[in-house]
Amino acid sequence: MKHSRLPRHSLVLIIAAAGLLSAAQSHVPDRADLNMVNRIRFEGLEHSQVGKLTAFLSDVIGPRPTGSPELDRANRWAAERMREWGMTNVVLEPYENFGVGWAPRYVSAHLLKPHYAPLVGFSVEWGSSTKGKISGRPVWVNLQSKTDFEAWRGKLKGKIVLYQPPQPVPTHFTPDARRHDEDSLKRLAETPVSATRPADPDYVRGFADDLEDFFRSEGIGVLVSSSGARLREYGTVLATGVRQARDPKRARPLPEIILAAEHYNRIHRIIEEFKEPAEMEVEIRNEFFDKDPRGYNVVGEIPGTDKKDEIVMLGGHIDSWSPGTGAADNAAGCAVSLEAVRILQALGIKPRRTIRVVLWSAEEKGWVGSKAYVAAHFGDVETMTLKPEHAKVSGYFNYDNGSGRIRGIYCQSNAAVQPIFAEWLKPFADLGATHAVLRDTGGSDHGALDYIGIPAFQFIQDPLDYSTRIHHTNMDVFDHVSVEDLMQSAVIMASFVYHAAMRGEMLPRKPLPDKFHYPVRR
Repeated sequence: MKHSRLPRHSLVLIIAAAGLLSAAQSHVPDRADLNMVNRIRFEGLEHSQVGKLTAFLSDVIGPRPTGSPELDRANRWAAERMREWGMTNVVLEPYENFGVGWAPRYVSAHLLKPHYAPLVGFSVEWGSSTKGKISGRPVWVNLQSKTDFEAWRGKLKGKIVLYQPPQPVPTHFTPDARRHDEDSLKRLAETPVSATRPADPDYVRGFADDLEDFFRSEGIGVLVSSSGARLREYGTVLATGVRQARDPKRARPLPEIILAAEHYNRIHRIIEEFKEPAEMEVEIRNEFFDKDPRGYNVVGEIPGTDKKDEIVMLGGHIDSWSPGTGAADNAAGCAVSLEAVRILQALGIKPRRTIRVVLWSAEEKGWVGSKAYVAAHFGDVETMTLKPEHAKVSGYFNYDNGSGRIRGIYCQSNAAVQPIFAEWLKPFADLGATHAVLRDTGGSDHGALDYIGIPAFQFIQDPLDYSTRIHHTNMDVFDHVSVEDLMQSAVIMASFVYHAAMRGEMLPRKPLPDKFHYPVRR
């Protein structure tokens, strides 16, 4: 057969069209590997261990303040799970100058007169022990400024001292728990514009320090406070800690018990409104740990192959507050991260990039563990002096918003990753994960990496009753964790980490931030 030759201008058009098609295809957002997604979903939904991991951390090990033996046990337990699953380079990586550790050992509080009642209460974190049982008539002091001190000078030695006003306890007319709906997810997709990055103010000595000095000079027996202005109803006690308490050079903080607002208010009414004599009994036993001032992050890896010098990270913080057992905050995040790497190991994947899980300590003290890790591995955030490893991190995925299922991901103002993540979410639309939103979110360890220019992300999760009832309270226990939601979350975490580890290029980055000054947190 005789072939006719195309005119030269036709060939040029064909070549140009092919070039445009190739260029267009190169900009098509990443498609999810559906065969791998199927395998991840099957392993994660049919053979899940995420509930058992969460329960062991919270029920068996319990609350995990940084520097406590309980956190050390949790660290070693997590490292052993990683080794058990065949992960490599598993270490408890130390960082300097966390300071003095602390753990609660015993709290007992009772109203003895005018009637008997057990009282719901917990020690403030890093508070001291009482000198045995303190029994006697409670007094309430209304101290608003240093000028009020004189009226009480010489009258508080060995006393049980209430020093806050009673807290109102409103009736709830809306549910504590909720899930995102289309309207709330749509609102998250709208990015607010702010002129400044919000940050906590640096520590400045104030009236609280003067108050502490006064109580110390008076030799009080024990301080009694009321659960805070947030989460104060129905016997819920919100944790608080003592400022600067980790400094080994400062005096040990005073003993203090936080009572449920209803119990605090009752005692206040008895002694102030009705002027009836009351009697209380309080005993607190706490331990301090000052032999090793370092903190530790738990690190483990799935080694990469052709791009093994590049890293994809995932994790959550393993420390917790002490009134509950740190189940939703953040045994859940640790369990999701551990379950994600367990799933990938069970499937025998050989990632191109190294996958590194890090379980941070001292997040609850102001991201201490993650900030120390950033300084050791990636650079100085205050001068933006970067280390070589900074250029090798493709991204970090954090889990620390309770146990609600993943509904999407915050892209942290990184427009280039939004279409990528939107594609990776598509196979999970049936599980409710649909939205890749541009807005930033803070409040957890991903911020330490984001502030130095590493792509670092937090997932959008269903709120459930995390902020209204659970967060930092005695209600943060396993019974308030949604295991089914954690199963979904672990599957999505595993898929995101897998796709980030396998894609041709590292995740795109935002412009490097200006130097950033961390607020002083103590």
